Amino acid sequence: MNHYHSSRSILANKFCFNVAALSLILFLIMTKGGNSVSALAASKGTLVGTGTLGGFGRADGGELRKLYSPIEPYNTGRLDVGSGHSVYYEECGNKDGKPVVFIHGGPGGGCSESNRCFFDPELYRIILIDQRGSGRSTPTADLTDNTTWDLVKDIELLRETLKIDKWMLFGGSWGSTLSLVYAIEHPDRVTEMVMRGIFLMKSEELEFFFQQGTSMLFPDAYVDYSMHIPEEERGGLIQAYYKRLTSDDKAIREAAAKHWTTWEMSTSFAKPNVDYIKKGDDPEFAAAFARIETHYFVNLGWLPTPNHILENIDKIRHIPTFFTHGRYDVVCPFKSAFDLSQTFPEAEFVVCGQSGHSANEEEHTSELVMACDKFAGKK
Repeated sequence: MNHYHSSRSILANKFCFNVAALSLILFLIMTKGGNSVSALAASKGTLVGTGTLGGFGRADGGELRKLYSPIEPYNTGRLDVGSGHSVYYEECGNKDGKPVVFIHGGPGGGCSESNRCFFDPELYRIILIDQRGSGRSTPTADLTDNTTWDLVKDIELLRETLKIDKWMLFGGSWGSTLSLVYAIEHPDRVTEMVMRGIFLMKSEELEFFFQQGTSMLFPDAYVDYSMHIPEEERGGLIQAYYKRLTSDDKAIREAAAKHWTTWEMSTSFAKPNVDYIKKGDDPEFAAAFARIETHYFVNLGWLPTPNHILENIDKIRHIPTFFTHGRYDVVCPFKSAFDLSQTFPEAEFVVCGQSGHSANEEEHTSELVMACDKFAGKK
C-alpha cells in the first residue's frame, strides 16, 4: 500500500471512530435522559430530511403497541421450485382478509411464530414463506440455484398458487431488500410495503458491518468474529468466512457458522439480547444463516448494478410505502434508510431514535404494528 492510500486509510479510520463514538454518546444521553429528552426530541423532530420520530419520540406520547396474540396457521404447504428445493409456506388469520406476505431477513434467517403477530388476524390473510434453504424449507442451507432472482420467482409462484391478485409486502433487513426488488419486478402485484432496517445490498453497507465500522462500537464481539480468521485473511472477512462455510469439512463449516451468526446476533439490538445471541449456538440455524448470507454477500445479491434499487424507485413510487429504521442500527447503517428516503420521498419514513436493528425492539414493533393497522383501514 502506498503512502497516499495509507494516509487515506488512517483518516477514514479516525472518521469512522469519531462518528461511532459520537453516536454512542448521543445514545447514552437519550437513554439516560428519559422523558425530558423524549419530549425535547418530539418538539424538535429529527434531522432535516430524515423522516419523523417514532416510538418513544412520538409527539402524542402514547403507549407503544405490542404484537398481536400468538396464532396458528390454518394452512401449510410446500412449493416444488426446482433444483431439489422444497419451499415451505403457511397461511394464518382471516382467509378472506387483506393478503400480506412476510419476507424474512438474513438471507437465510427463516420465519418464526412471532412473525405472524405484526398483523391483526381478523383483518389480514397472513402468509409466511421460508426462502430457499432457510427455516422449514429443504434442503437446509442448500446454495444450489439460490439467488435473489430465484427468490423473486418463488414469491411470485406462491402468489399465483394461492390465487392472490395483489398483496402487501412486509420485510425487514434483507427482507426489505427482497421486498424492494420484488416490487420493482412486479409493481402491479403490490398494494403496499411495510419495511424496517433498510438494506440496499451495497458494498459500503457490507464493509461497514462485516469489516470495519460496527467493530468500533462492538469491539468485544468483533474480537471473536475476526480472530476466527487467520490474520493474513482478515482484510476480506466475508470472503474468508464464505470459504470456510462452503468447505467439505463439517467441523470447519460449523465453527465458522457459529462465529458469523454470533457476531450478527450480538449487534442486532441497541441493548444486546442474550437469547438472540444464543442463536449462534444452534448449529442448524447458524449453518443456514451464515452459509446463505455469505453466498449472497460475496455476489452482491446478483443485482445488475451497485445501485439497482435506488435507480429503479420510479417503478414503485406509486406504491404506498412505510419504513422504519433505528438511529443506532449498526447492522444496516442508517445511511441506507436516509438514501432511500431521499430517493423515495413519497414513502413515510419513521426514525426509531432509541433503537438498533431488530424488529423485536419495542419501538420498531410498535411502529410496524401501527403501520399494518393503518394499511388495513383500522383506526
